Amino acid sequence: MANINRVVLVGNLTRDPELRHTPSGTAVCNLRIAVNTRRKDGATGEWTEKPNYFDITVWGNQGENCAQYLSKGRPVAIDGRLEWREWEAQDGTKRQAVEVVADTVQFLGGRSEQAEGGNQFVPAGVARDADADFGGAADDDIPF
Repeated sequence: MANINRVVLVGNLTRDPELRHTPSGTAVCNLRIAVNTRRKDGATGEWTEKPNYFDITVWGNQGENCAQYLSKGRPVAIDGRLEWREWEAQDGTKRQAVEVVADTVQFLGGRSEQAEGGNQFVPAGVARDADADFGGAADDDIPF
């Protein structure tokens, strides 16, 4: 039987990303997202939303992009895997945590939402000017 360790989450950042670097210079970005779960209250019969919180670790260039373009409240989609860690705290107690190590982070929300938050995400290679010339091809030259 094959082992599968896959997590897909869509939620909102609960705080601004925290970027740090390993001694070798690799970027590590920590995110925390809230994902709501809808549940029907057994007593009242009404639907309620319960937030679940997840710690996310993003490595490398993708982590740097998250730190640069994301901010608290921004919706994101995470695709990754669960990882269990164990360490000894300064007081000598053993600590454990389960976190999501992201393989991909997709920034969600439109440009208007980003402008309201003060963060304007513009992917690499995309012109900032809405009227920019994208290669000079006229509409008649597009094959579809």
